[in-house]
Amino acid sequence: MISPIEGFSKLTQEQKIDWISENYTQDQNASKALLKKYWNADTELQKLHDEFIENTITNYYLPFGIAPNFLINNKLYAIPMAIEESSVVAAASKAAKFWLERGGFKTQVLGTEKIGQVHFMFTGEAQKLKSFFTKIKPKLLQSAASITKNMEKRGGGVTEIELRNITSKIDNYFQLHCTFETLDAMGANFINSCLEQFAETFKAEAQSYADFTETEKDIEIVMSILSNYVPHCLVRAEVSCPVDDLQIDSSISAQEFAEKMVQAVAIAKVEPHRAVTHNKGIMNGVDAVILATGNDFRAVEAGIHAYAAKEGSYTSLTDARIENGIFSFWIEIPLALGTVGGLTSLHPLVKLALEILQEPSAKELMQIVAVAGLAQNFAALRSLVTTGIQEGHMKMHLLNILNQLGATEEEKKTLVQHFKNNTATHSAVVEAYKNLGN
Repeated sequence: MISPIEGFSKLTQEQKIDWISENYTQDQNASKALLKKYWNADTELQKLHDEFIENTITNYYLPFGIAPNFLINNKLYAIPMAIEESSVVAAASKAAKFWLERGGFKTQVLGTEKIGQVHFMFTGEAQKLKSFFTKIKPKLLQSAASITKNMEKRGGGVTEIELRNITSKIDNYFQLHCTFETLDAMGANFINSCLEQFAETFKAEAQSYADFTETEKDIEIVMSILSNYVPHCLVRAEVSCPVDDLQIDSSISAQEFAEKMVQAVAIAKVEPHRAVTHNKGIMNGVDAVILATGNDFRAVEAGIHAYAAKEGSYTSLTDARIENGIFSFWIEIPLALGTVGGLTSLHPLVKLALEILQEPSAKELMQIVAVAGLAQNFAALRSLVTTGIQEGHMKMHLLNILNQLGATEEEKKTLVQHFKNNTATHSAVVEAYKNLGN
């Protein structure tokens, strides 16, 4: 029986590996060897990785790829993508090349507002609370001056604080709803520091507010935290061309292809089961760039999916239409990103990814990420309404299957050539591999 361990965080990396291997793996020597194999030989680089999180025992690698030929607002990009899923980078690259010849992607940042909230409970008269807030609002801003000073010098800072009454949903529940401009920083630490200062000042000022009863003075701060739902930190990306320019091959007319694309989006608009998978494909592109550039893909995912359900039903993040002979396809998504601070200044590959992207500002990165999501969705829908998703995906997945089967390099070459002209289902690959031994 395994016993709890005390002081695991104080063990050396070697001791941590020994303990986890000896207590939780079947082949101790194999697991130890594997964990040590993924250490970086560069001790300084390994130390850097060790300090990103707690209790590090090794590194977990993801492929770092490039999707070239993205023309965005008449500027050519090669987009770094970190992801493990087959066909994502290939699909993005194919979509980029397709639209490169049709004017490229057009983008626009619609807003950069970020949000944080102080959640508190107040037992008393709402009107008195409102009067109190109006009086001490300048003090709230003043109390955070030391925190906001540098951000304000760069043109950012706190843009608004408002009192919100949420007692219709929870008894006695109010909040300070605060908005921020954080420029090229994602701004989580800045926002949370401001909020905690607002909360401290708010509670302290209530204690000496003459119009409050003793009960009303006792404001209970529940929590102070930024929100990852940023519906006004919004970016739009679009492609468009004459319908006649959508001739992709002889199997389908340009008009039929355009109409099917519009129908596919319309289905994702009204059918949540389809919309979730539709948007997952978008996030293949979004998350891959978010990871490569050292941003928080969990925050982005949460905010984007909340935005997809903002009307009360989960729906497509993309839109499509045919109007006056022009096919248009676009996306609007909230993205709170940063190009300074955090991993952007620490992780060597993140710094390289941003260099490859020509050192974008946060606004520029928002546009690049939105384009990656739109391109991914276009590529997926293009496959779905023509050949089907599996043909291209399985050919990209072929090497994964062959590696699982233990194929040699020579066998891989033979089978890759074979499946250029044959359908690559899992069973077909297994059978073809077995036949090599005959």
